[in-house]
Amino acid sequence: MAETDLAPAAAILVVDDDEEVRKVLRLMLERASYTVIEAANGKEALARAADTRVSVVITDLVMPEQEGLETIQVLRREQPGLKIIAMSGAFGGEFLKMAGLLGAHATLQKPLRLQVVLDTIQKVLG
Repeated sequence: MAETDLAPAAAILVVDDDEEVRKVLRLMLERASYTVIEAANGKEALARAADTRVSVVITDLVMPEQEGLETIQVLRREQPGLKIIAMSGAFGGEFLKMAGLLGAHATLQKPLRLQVVLDTIQKVLG
């Protein structure tokens, strides 16, 4: 079977304990032709990332079960090629700085703006 010239849409794993944030991001990203997988915390994210081929993980940093900084560390160790975007509205952006130091390719300050999210994804995907 011949391959088409069209690349499949990148799969993005959205990790946030707030269901509304996940829902809004899913709608935004699906409208932009991305495939979206969701997880409610870091433990779920690691399981999803192990089971499903994703190009980008967008993770909140403050979550129950397993927070985002630990999730970033594990993902960087287990899947070094995976692109990671950290998002947070907590603690005046201090956690975002730490996420960058731990290997996040980009950071997003909450509340999120659609065009900034899409531009950031494009940037990390190259």
